[in-house]
This record gives sequence, C-alpha cells and structure tokens, in this order.
Amino acid sequence: MKRVIYSGAGLLLIALAFLVFNIVSGLLFTNARLDLTGQKLYTISEGTESILEELKSPIELQFFYSDGAVRDLVALRNYARRVEELLRAYERAAGGKLKLQVIDPQPFSEEEDRAAELGLQAVPLDRGGDKVYFGLAGTNAEGHTQTIPFFPLDQEEFLEYEVSRLVQSLATAQLPVVGVLSGLQINGGFDMRTQQATPPWMVLEDIRQLFHIESLKHDIDMIPTNVSVLMLVHPKQLPEQTLYAVDQFVMRGGKVLVFVDPFSEADPGSMMGSGVFAEEKASELEPLFKAWGLRMPADQVVADASYAMSVGIGPERRAVRHPGWLSLPQQALDTDDVTTASLESLTLATTGLLEPLEGASTRFTPLMRSSGYAMPIEAERFATLQNPEELLRGLEPTGERYTLAARIQGPAQSAYPNGIEGRKDGLKESDSINVIVVADTDLLSDRMWVQVQDFFGQRFPQPWADNGSFVINALDNLSGSDALISVRSRGRFARPFVVVEELQRQAENRFRETEEVLQRRLAETEAQLAELQSPDPEQALELTAEQQAALQGYMQEKLRIRKELREVRYQLNADIEGLGRTLKFLNIALVPLLLTLGVLGLWFWRRRRVA
Repeated sequence: MKRVIYSGAGLLLIALAFLVFNIVSGLLFTNARLDLTGQKLYTISEGTESILEELKSPIELQFFYSDGAVRDLVALRNYARRVEELLRAYERAAGGKLKLQVIDPQPFSEEEDRAAELGLQAVPLDRGGDKVYFGLAGTNAEGHTQTIPFFPLDQEEFLEYEVSRLVQSLATAQLPVVGVLSGLQINGGFDMRTQQATPPWMVLEDIRQLFHIESLKHDIDMIPTNVSVLMLVHPKQLPEQTLYAVDQFVMRGGKVLVFVDPFSEADPGSMMGSGVFAEEKASELEPLFKAWGLRMPADQVVADASYAMSVGIGPERRAVRHPGWLSLPQQALDTDDVTTASLESLTLATTGLLEPLEGASTRFTPLMRSSGYAMPIEAERFATLQNPEELLRGLEPTGERYTLAARIQGPAQSAYPNGIEGRKDGLKESDSINVIVVADTDLLSDRMWVQVQDFFGQRFPQPWADNGSFVINALDNLSGSDALISVRSRGRFARPFVVVEELQRQAENRFRETEEVLQRRLAETEAQLAELQSPDPEQALELTAEQQAALQGYMQEKLRIRKELREVRYQLNADIEGLGRTLKFLNIALVPLLLTLGVLGLWFWRRRRVA
C-alpha cells in the first residue's frame, strides 16, 4: 500500500513539476522563438532589423483580417497566420517603437468603415456579398498613413520586403527625390513634325504622384545631395563634367536608373535633310558602363521572332509581326527581383542588348531577357525600314537569350580615377553600387504602354502593359535604404508534399510510357488497315474478313491497354492513400503511444526506486 501511495505521489510531483516548468518558461521566455523552417520564414532579416533600429518615432500598424469569413479557405488562413506572426516579430524587434493591432472588420461595423477609409481592398468571396479584408495600414506620429491594400498569395516571397518598405516610408518625413536628366522631351515640349505642343509623358505623371521630381540640366557638374535616385533617360553626348558628376554620385552610394538605346524611336533626330541616321537616335554611357562592369553594343538591336508584337502597316492597317518591337511575357522577366516579379507584360521597341564584362567586380543580374528565337541586327536597318516582315523573313535565331535590362551591384572603381580637369579630389572606388540599366527608352513613351484619354482637360490613363509599374517599382526599390534593398525574396510558407509529388511523377511516367505504346500500336494497325483497303472507291466502304479481324484485334488491344491505364491510375491513388494512412497512424496512434510509454516508464522507474 505504501508503494502505491509513494508511486502515486511521485507521479503527482512529476505532473506538478511539469506544470511549474511550463508556467515559469512562459513567463521568462515569452519572446523566445525557435525558427526551424528551411528558409527562416519567421525570422526577420538583418536589413529589417536595421530599419527597425533606426525608428525615431512610434508607428502604429493595423492588420485588418476577416477571420470569420475565411474559415473554409485553408490556404488563406495559413498565410494570414504567417503574416500575423511576421508582424509580431516586427513588433518585438522594434523595442516599443512599433505597435500592432489585429482587427477583424465585421460587416457594417466601424472597423469596416475604417478599413475602407484607409484604402484597403475588400475582396468578394461569393455572390452573396461576403467580403474579405486582408491588408495592412500604418500610421506614424505625424498622422501620415501608408497601406498594403491586400496581401496577394502569389507574392508571398516579397512579404517582408513590402512590410519593411511600408515601415521605412512612414519613418521618412519627406518624399524621396528623383533627379531626372533626359535627352527626350518626357516633360512635354513641341513636336516639329506636327507643329503642336506635346504633354508630359504619362510615366512622369505617375512618378510625380509618389516622388518629388527635380529636373537636371544637360551640363550639370554635380548631382544635388538631396537626390535619392538619379534617372538618366537617353543620355546623348553628355559633357565630361556631367559624366564625372554621375560617376561621383554612384561612388558616394547614389542609386541610378538608366535608360539607354541604340535606336530610340522616341527621339526625333535631326530635322536637317530628308533622312535620319541611326547614330542620331543612339545614346550610351560607355565610360561609366565600363567602370560598372557592362557594355551595350552601340549599333545592335535585338530582333525576336517569339516575342514580336503585331503592328498594323499600310492603308489597310494589315497586322504583321514586328521582331524589333517586343512584348515580353512573365517568363522573360526575373521573378526573384522585386522590380519585375509582379509584372505580367512589358513592351519595348528596338531595344539593345547588355553584356557583363569579363573580370568585372560587380554582379550582373538580368531583369529582362529575350527568347531563344532572337538575334542582334544592325540598328541602321530600322532607319529606313518599311515592312517589318523583311526582318522576320531574314531572322536566323542564335539560340541565345539576350539581356535587355540588368541590375548591377557590388564593388566598383571610378571611371575617372585621376579626376577631370579642375577636379582631382573625387572618390576613386565604392564598396557597393546599385544601378539598374535598361537598353531601351521607347518603353517610357505613352504609345508603348498606355492609352490616354482627355476629358475636359483631365487626362485619364488606361494602361495595357506594365511599363509604368516597372519604372515605379525600380525607383521605389532604389530610393530605399541599403537595408531595405537587402531584404529580398524569402521563399514561400507553403511546403510541397515531396513524397506525394514523387509518386505522382512516377505514375505519370508509367502512364506516358503506356500511352506511347498505345499510340504506336494504333499507328501500326491503321497502316495495316490502309494496306488491306481496296483502292477502288466503290469498294472502300466494304470490309473484308481480314480487315474485320484486324479491326476487331485493334479494338481488343485498345480495351486491354485502357484497362492497363486505369490500373496505373488506381495504383497512383493507392500509393498516395497508403502514404496518407501511414501519416495518420503516426499522428493519431504513434505519438500518443510514445507519450504513454514515457509516462509508464517514469512510473515503473519511480516504483523501482521506492522498492
């Protein structure tokens, strides 16, 4: 009896000790986290930590999530859980400078009105009118607000980047400054051919909504210190003092977005004479490009048969494919870079190609590339081109995918290590530069991406390509701090069932092999039928005994192989269901069994000590 009492008391003490341990650990290690995911999805990056450490004033984040409306949407609920966990990690790392509030906006409530007022998007679930809010609003001490209207599930890799960008924009009191130095009339001007004034390009209007624009002169000798990003558009014959100013801006850590072109169709060229030479429409930054570790052949345009746009020519506006005008789909864009990951299509005209220099210290990352059915051709051919079909007929693809835009990062030397005349005290190197180069300027012009309607003096854009979004994305990324730029793609929360997918691939391989056997036997049978058929048309519909036997054999063969195909499909499901039963057994039976054995082991160990 004493042994039973002692053993019972021992188990009670163990249970109490376990309870006390959980309470104490919950109090002492409240903020402790252990991230065991392969890509550290629940651990914020060093760049985000730097942004949070530099917060000077408090920021309030309001996470609007319609929890009750998405009970049956498992994928969305799992993603929402990850978003909330990440936001709480921000709150812990901010040291009291960031406060998080999670709000479930019920229909017709004040919270729903607040979400709509902040600009969050409500996505309808069904025709019944149920809506889901899944966005973030941030407010700083001055009352300025930034929002993420909705967290799209297909952009999960850039979740941390978007949240960090929102926090940093709230921490910055003023709009970033974009210095624009352009060889084209993007700010409006006068068209000599039509003898009419031209309005500012729509891309500049989009930039002006999010940034402060400062126009720079062609012969500027120093980039102002308040410029966050320098935007160079079609830099033609820049004087040495301007090239040196750009060089030193980059050496100081300034970010640059460059649009160069071997043949800019937006450039009117010289109006002298009846013809326009190709070199009059070209731009380049050869001395700076060489220092940054890349080159653009000045007289080469990429022609692409696969991505060629359809254009209308002639009085009838007959549609033909223009291999010099490209419509780039998603597979032509870098899905790992935030500037291009969310884009669906870009349109370019007579674009050049970019190449990394051998032995360069910088890292060359392609952002846009041609298809494999492309080749470079002479830019001068476009000066007198009448029919794009001529280029298409003579196209001989090289099989190489040419880079049309690239990001250049890493250590670089100055293009003017000895300075220029009158200025010898400049910086000679930089530990890290960040430059985006696009080998086309026409993608900025309205006709390549947007239709603008004038309604009583108001201009209403209707984009049909993502050119404007690319420019905004690039400027938004480059205007951020180095800490923000370092926050890159982090991977996805969802984890694939690798074993299940492998079973599916194996079964599909078996299915494909059997299907190929069926197709071969079908072709052989049809060939035999063709040989047995009479050449006389009047007797073509009459089947001989041999033909009937062959046809009957074919039908039996077909039924037999179809049965095999069904067996393969059944085996696929059987393998997957067997795996599911095994996992259920491990989760439901094995884990409790191990816990029970552990408790029994402790009980017997205690009895043995008492004995």
